[in-house]
Amino acid sequence: MIEIRYSSEVQAAKSAGTAIVALESTIITHGMPYPQNVEVAAQVEQDIRDAGATPATIAVMQGVLHVGLEADQLQSLGQANDVAKVSRADMPACIAMGKTGATTVAATMIAARLAGIGVFATGGIGGVHKGAETSFDISADLLELAQTPVTVVAAGAKAILDIPKTLEILETQGVPVIAYGQDSFPAFWSAQSDLTAPLRMDSAAEIARAQATRASMGLPGGQLIANPIPQEAEIAAAVLAPVIAQAQGEADAQGVVGKAVTPFLLKRIFELTEGRSLTANIALVRNNARLAAEIAKELVTLNA
Repeated sequence: MIEIRYSSEVQAAKSAGTAIVALESTIITHGMPYPQNVEVAAQVEQDIRDAGATPATIAVMQGVLHVGLEADQLQSLGQANDVAKVSRADMPACIAMGKTGATTVAATMIAARLAGIGVFATGGIGGVHKGAETSFDISADLLELAQTPVTVVAAGAKAILDIPKTLEILETQGVPVIAYGQDSFPAFWSAQSDLTAPLRMDSAAEIARAQATRASMGLPGGQLIANPIPQEAEIAAAVLAPVIAQAQGEADAQGVVGKAVTPFLLKRIFELTEGRSLTANIALVRNNARLAAEIAKELVTLNA
């Protein structure tokens, strides 16, 4: 058995049976520099508290799976060097070797399931990379959604991805893709895309009922809730398209492949948008956290 260590706040919420929302930790270690990373993580946690739920930031620290971080642990993780970015394939190895790792979407879903947490808020999921027909570069997030029963609230798939192919994989894997409050599938930094979401729901209560119904039917896997970025924070898709194309072209020219592609593209898009992409990213993560808290509270009511 692995050791799961709960923060005092999460342990109290588990004992009381109140709503908990899981959060990933790669945004802290791989998303932005210190101290901004810790400040944003703390703000997202506070957004969840303000919405009436308990945040549970997840990370592996020296071989221990932490579900919820104390303030000093959050600071320590935010300043740590050489932190692994763990997914399904390498999370057990990281734990077994006593190392420290930040959790991706897939790894956070696994930890949430182990901890009995049904809702997870993130920025955007991974998906099918452009050119995947030859590179086969497809995120483990998609297969995790097909097998791990956690509702994931994201602002769609990252706009650097091949979103039509990402939706096709999710459909093949039987993952419900639900746009919140609109018909269009949101495209991360942009609230709208030219793609229609397979499903639409307009309330946290509907989303919670869908999750509970799926569980009662014995169906594996979770749900992807595509929550559009607030309009005042978005960058229009027409503005982003040439920026993404330039960043992708540079990645191709420099031979960037595999796990290095996403961080390279995000860094270049940040530079080319003069920081607007990061400002939008923070806004959408906070927005997702608030919706996830509402869904988590509805799930508690359903299970009472």
